[in-house]
Amino acid sequence: MNAPDASPRALESLSNAEAARRLSADGPNELPGQGPRSLAGIVREVLTEPMFLLLIAAASIYVILGDVREATILAASIVVVVGITVLQERRTEQALSKLRDLSSPRALVIRDGVEQRIAGRDVVVGDLVLLREGDRVPADAVMLDATALSVDESILTGESLPVEKLPSDTDEHGHVYSGSLVVQGYGSARVVATGARTEIGKIGGVLKTLEAETTALFGEVHRLVRWIATAALILCAAIAVIYSLSRHDWLAGVLAGITVAMSVLPEEFPLVLTVFLAMGAWRISRVGVLTRRLPALESIGAATILAVDKTGTLTENRMRVVAIETRTDRIEMQAGASITDAPQQVLGIALAASERAPFDPMEKAIHTAAQSFASPAVEQLRGMDLIREYDLTPELLAVTHVWKAAKEDRAYVAVKGAPETVMELCHLASSERAELMKRVSANAERGLRILGVAQGMTSSDTLPESPRGFELQFLGFVCLADPLRGDVPATLAECKQAGIRVVMITGDHPGTALAIATQAGFDVGAGVLTGAEVETLDDETLRRRARDVNIYARSKPEHKLRLVQAFKADGNEVVMTGDGVNDAPALKAAHVGVAMGGRGTDVAREAASLVLVDDDFKSLVAAVRLGRRIYTNIRHAMSYIVSVHIPIAGMGLLPVLLGWPLLLFPVHVLFLEFVIDPACAFVFEADPESEDVMKRPPRPREEPLFSYDMLKRSIGLGTCVMIWTVCIYGAALQWLDDSSARALVFVSLVFANVALIFVSRSRSGSVRAIARRHNNIFWIMAALACVALALVIYIPAIAAVFRFTPPQWQMIMAVALATVVLVLVTGRWLRVSPPAPATHDAARS
Repeated sequence: MNAPDASPRALESLSNAEAARRLSADGPNELPGQGPRSLAGIVREVLTEPMFLLLIAAASIYVILGDVREATILAASIVVVVGITVLQERRTEQALSKLRDLSSPRALVIRDGVEQRIAGRDVVVGDLVLLREGDRVPADAVMLDATALSVDESILTGESLPVEKLPSDTDEHGHVYSGSLVVQGYGSARVVATGARTEIGKIGGVLKTLEAETTALFGEVHRLVRWIATAALILCAAIAVIYSLSRHDWLAGVLAGITVAMSVLPEEFPLVLTVFLAMGAWRISRVGVLTRRLPALESIGAATILAVDKTGTLTENRMRVVAIETRTDRIEMQAGASITDAPQQVLGIALAASERAPFDPMEKAIHTAAQSFASPAVEQLRGMDLIREYDLTPELLAVTHVWKAAKEDRAYVAVKGAPETVMELCHLASSERAELMKRVSANAERGLRILGVAQGMTSSDTLPESPRGFELQFLGFVCLADPLRGDVPATLAECKQAGIRVVMITGDHPGTALAIATQAGFDVGAGVLTGAEVETLDDETLRRRARDVNIYARSKPEHKLRLVQAFKADGNEVVMTGDGVNDAPALKAAHVGVAMGGRGTDVAREAASLVLVDDDFKSLVAAVRLGRRIYTNIRHAMSYIVSVHIPIAGMGLLPVLLGWPLLLFPVHVLFLEFVIDPACAFVFEADPESEDVMKRPPRPREEPLFSYDMLKRSIGLGTCVMIWTVCIYGAALQWLDDSSARALVFVSLVFANVALIFVSRSRSGSVRAIARRHNNIFWIMAALACVALALVIYIPAIAAVFRFTPPQWQMIMAVALATVVLVLVTGRWLRVSPPAPATHDAARS
């Protein structure tokens, strides 16, 4: 085995320029599979939407009727609408394609002599790849260096047992294959094949893409769309028959039926979900959270419990050795200080029990401290070979390394780990162990992380299968500090105000966990529940205990899974963070699994719905806030869609039933759609969150999007507008000609549309409160709608297409003003009562 300084960095690595050249020549490291939709495919899907089929049918009828001008206008409108829709679909597809890239493994490579974390698709032949426990192998490679490295190749071979890997290029043990999983150890390898040229590519392996998931929200909207679309087709046929029988004009009857169907079809519903979630993924990425599964954006806003790790999430993950304790003394580690032989020995043995190329912050801290305070031990270690590693396991929370000098028969044993485990390996008397544990508890109460250190000596020819077989001497403790993030107390208070309960689940000592929790502002009145205690509780008892306990210490991955299940069984919406291979079951079990981007493994990221780029608790809470905003804005947009379609459909239907001249033709509905679609896609999506978004209780998971209160308000608004426009049309027909009456009512419909957008942006806020919410897109859209309305009324050529004759401008202004006042007053009258302030009890219920 190489000496400790034989780092992969010493091996030749590609330059960034050469890697870019090879990527361009060989193509991305991707397996054959389903890529993003092509432009032609998107156009084909758009043209088969019911709305566009109805427009094409209407244009065809105008051709049959000999009205070429009307047919041409509709055809041109179809081209514009298709262009806008295709552009939006294309942008959404590009966003989803970027999210899909997150499903591929992330690779740690060395280029220009520097470690870089890159997307798996950017790996090229010749890259020097570093492999660590939990990583997916990004490409086929030959091992250059390996330490206790085992790989799960079941994705390729079907064999469930891990395969040990060794530095060799002559047999299977010296090769690793794309898609396989590192389950133990670490090493480095040189890439020899990428993409379709890998072994999994040759046998037709397909790259996993983002799975299409159906949530309650998606299911509810899709069912509603199907129901309304069916009703629209039935209504279309009924209107066509009624009109034709009463007025003896079949083509005009079909045209009237198509107009009504166009006004009823809710094509905006799926548009809202697609655009809002795609844009939500972009917005949430700006606060350091990547979205791997879009439905998670819907769920995270309803979170009632955030189950988070301590290290790196609540703390800065910048470990520092602050003290060394021998069996008799304590030495504070201060810059420039010199320490005696005994604490140097403790630090040196801790270094020998650490990885040679440290990745864990705790081991990095030990390396740094050893370089500063125990340089003789560092030099001594450089002249020795690591001949055996015993890794930390759930059953034995300690790492053991066996070292041997070149000309010595004896081997040296170095152990570090949980203090109670190391004391057990040293077979200390119970009285001595109790005294030492008092010191552990005292350090833990100060928020320090404590590692026990022991050493031994043995013959290198008779190494036992377990560290329990060594004769070990207990040396002392290494005390490490990881400061709390400065913004955690304020963020935790924000969660409490929002009715969200935060629980800490950590592998640390109970005292350490309790000290950090107290500093952060957790409610620690119910004490700490350890992993060992969790194992003794049945599911019902654990569920009851989990209602009150917020701090969980010495927790293993299986304990996390049981805790998630207990929280869910108590009716909570659970968001769970994790970083290790064994955290994957808990991440999948949670409603929203959140993987650590900085220290997390690929397996954890694949199991998670969201990825925290910087592992920061504040970013996670910001994602919850954005999730609430996204859901609220979706609900506001859906409320507007329901409201606005009622008067449009009513004014397409009632004139037929009342024997009046037709008010709306396809071109009118198309104009209104040019107002409705941008409002749905941009105005509501851009609406900022209200000031009380994190003061409300989480919404119940079972709460439907189209709740009774929401439908009552939406239908009430739409019905009032419809009655108002019917009255205007009836009165106008008594005083004006058909085309002037039609223009006057159309003015009312457009201004009602804009006013509905305004009042639908809040369920309960006053007009003044809504106006104060900064949304430039609304005012731009409203101005454009007014300008377009003026053009279609006052420019003769356009007015002729719309069958308009301009009424007096005083009449237009009066109707517009009265319509806006009516909608604002009705919206205020039909307001929804604001939710009660958030409490944990309210959230749980």
